[in-house]
Amino acid sequence: MNWAPGPDAEPSAPHAADGHEVIRVHGARVNNLKDVHVEIPKRRLTVFTGVSGSGKSSLVFGTVAAESQRLINETYSAFVQGFMPTLARPDVDVLDGLTTAIIVDQQRMGGDVRSTVGTVTDAGAMLRVLFSRLGQPHIGPPGAFAFNVPSVRASGAVTVERGDRKTVKQTYSRTGGMCPRCEGRGTVSDLDLAELYDDSRSISEGAITVPGYKADNFWTVRLFAESGFVDPHKPIRAYTEQELHDFLHKEPVKVKVDGVNLTYEGLIPKVRKSFLAKDREAMQPHVRAFVNRAVTFTPCPECGGTRLSEAARSSRIGGISIGDACAMQISDLAAWVRGLDEPSVAPLLSALLRTFDSFVEIGLGYLSLDRASGTLSGGEAQRVKMIRHLGSSLTDVTYVFDEPTAGLHPHDIQRMNRLLLRLRDQKNTVLVVEHKPETIAIADHVVDLGPGAGAAGGTVCFEGTVEGLRAGGTLTGRHFDDRAALKEAVRTPTGALAVRGANQHNLRDVDVDIPLGVLVVVTGVAGSGKSSLLHGSLPSDAGVVSVGQGPIRGSRRSNPATYTGLLDPVRKAFAKANGVKPGLFSANSEGACPNCNGAGVVYTDLAMMAGVATPCEECEGRRFQAAVLEHRLGGRDISEVLAMPVAEAEEFFGSGAARTPAAHRVLKRLADVGLGYLTLGQPLTTLSGGERQRLKLAAHMADRGGVYVLDEPSTGLHLADVEQLLGLLDRLVDSGTSVIVIEHHQAVMAHADWIIDLGPGAGHDGGRVVFEGTPADLVAGRRTLTGEHLAAYVGA
Repeated sequence: MNWAPGPDAEPSAPHAADGHEVIRVHGARVNNLKDVHVEIPKRRLTVFTGVSGSGKSSLVFGTVAAESQRLINETYSAFVQGFMPTLARPDVDVLDGLTTAIIVDQQRMGGDVRSTVGTVTDAGAMLRVLFSRLGQPHIGPPGAFAFNVPSVRASGAVTVERGDRKTVKQTYSRTGGMCPRCEGRGTVSDLDLAELYDDSRSISEGAITVPGYKADNFWTVRLFAESGFVDPHKPIRAYTEQELHDFLHKEPVKVKVDGVNLTYEGLIPKVRKSFLAKDREAMQPHVRAFVNRAVTFTPCPECGGTRLSEAARSSRIGGISIGDACAMQISDLAAWVRGLDEPSVAPLLSALLRTFDSFVEIGLGYLSLDRASGTLSGGEAQRVKMIRHLGSSLTDVTYVFDEPTAGLHPHDIQRMNRLLLRLRDQKNTVLVVEHKPETIAIADHVVDLGPGAGAAGGTVCFEGTVEGLRAGGTLTGRHFDDRAALKEAVRTPTGALAVRGANQHNLRDVDVDIPLGVLVVVTGVAGSGKSSLLHGSLPSDAGVVSVGQGPIRGSRRSNPATYTGLLDPVRKAFAKANGVKPGLFSANSEGACPNCNGAGVVYTDLAMMAGVATPCEECEGRRFQAAVLEHRLGGRDISEVLAMPVAEAEEFFGSGAARTPAAHRVLKRLADVGLGYLTLGQPLTTLSGGERQRLKLAAHMADRGGVYVLDEPSTGLHLADVEQLLGLLDRLVDSGTSVIVIEHHQAVMAHADWIIDLGPGAGHDGGRVVFEGTPADLVAGRRTLTGEHLAAYVGA
């Protein structure tokens, strides 16, 4: 039977399933969004633009991606949901047309010392299977090559409950690949005893110089002094051999001090447990400085830093051990795997090659599988997360990216653009939060938020094509084609920071003189050795202050006011104006609302369902007791001051009844670094990497002079804010500070007094200084990739 319609038949109506071609967002009110209505086309590349703090992340991550993930989590059983993060529904009226969202953000990977590029991408697991099949001599299953698996041997009596009970002797063994000396860490630590104590003093005179070891501390110094093992009044250099052993190395033993049972152990094991078991980046600055002075980490002498046992290192394929393979640059490792011809593991070799080729394609071929994941930058971490999605067979997925060009040289941005377009062409929806005009230019659809930041943002200013954005008159459109010009005159250096024989990571005995008293930009493709030069090779006595994008230590109670010390003069000003104690104006102290303990919200745990955070009914989210809010300064109470944006607070504390010079100075620095839109009480946990770096910079700007090393300060900056950044860098240099910037943004390069270009490539193809001189000389020569792109940028 023929079901084909006749020539006169009317065309059939569109199928109902074809009507869902957009993601509809109506009435979004997450964070600063003001009832945002937007329709995002599916299977297209949509770029979200706007100044920092305009609401881009609130719309993309906090609304669309968050609701997609919440709905997916609800499909799992209650038992499984109990092990998953709980997500609340975003504050939005209508949100439909969603597809599965895969978030590829810049959150740094776990800082565990055993987490490596190989473990987080599963490439290490596949390599272990390969060596367990082909390695000679054969030493065991894949676990025998795993540096996270220790070897275990046990024997003993086992009772078998079967018929008549029988007790039999059993022996159990498991072969692991962990090096027993360093326990899979690859490094061992040595303590500098001179940093732990002053041997010319006695314990009672404060000989112990470890942070927190104060003379009256019952749990530390008094425990040593009254333990009976050492003489607290004798200089440590006069101790007998036994006393020195008990002081430094004694095993834990119970003692009684003032009638209290305590555990005494030597100073070295106490320090190892207290400090070395923690992530250094999470430590308070003074504690981290102590650890950096007192502890030296050296490659494990037993495994040579490979983390592997002797047996795992002995098994080889064509003369290459798994330790050698993991230490190779991934582009070289791909070539080695491609040369293996073994039909029995052909599918495994194909899978490995796909993974390694993805590394190379995404611009990370310079990494090695044994690289600790905690050492990756935010941009590198995001690209590593992309690898598992590049060869995916999934379609109709929503991929969400947070500034995927962060940390990329202009040469590499073109490669990233091709990858984004490839994901789109696989019939996926790609949503990108981005500031770089090179990536905005490839968008199918643009959503521009603003017009300002914070309370002045949260609305859609433009929605349409890139051509429409250029002609639309919004802040992004007006600055889309901005180009900085080369400096007509550069500053004269006041000295130089000499680096000699730098060979950390891929650096090749680099000798370079970094000028002081000027603005220096260190550039080069990703992986060329910039961070190795500035973070690992500068002289330790140079007084360098490194201001990076790493996490800021603090809880959700921490905010810009507490971090910068702004709250201290503000509390004193309130106290003086009202004749009360300053402690009343702290939400973490006497003035806190007793119902919510100063948090402003009450958290209700609903087990496997999303927990609910509701504004405190007693203080209505203002965090303070009602009596505290009766005290005012310049007509405002303390909760109203904490709700002010920095720009408004700067004006408030600059004149009138609330004039507070100490607070005004801090606020001016915050405004200078481009954070005028942040509210004083905004939790630090909500800040982006670029905002964290600028907040740290504002805190350091109180110190005059010195040498600052900034790590891509343009990250997260809108096109219109780059000019403000250049002005800030100029002011720092003019005030006597030497500023060295790792940067890829051409506007910052063009504004530099001196450029040091590393390369010519990444990994073992880099690590050399390919240019030193002024930006004008770099453009005129065009001998490097950076020179070519900077010349094109300035139109030379």
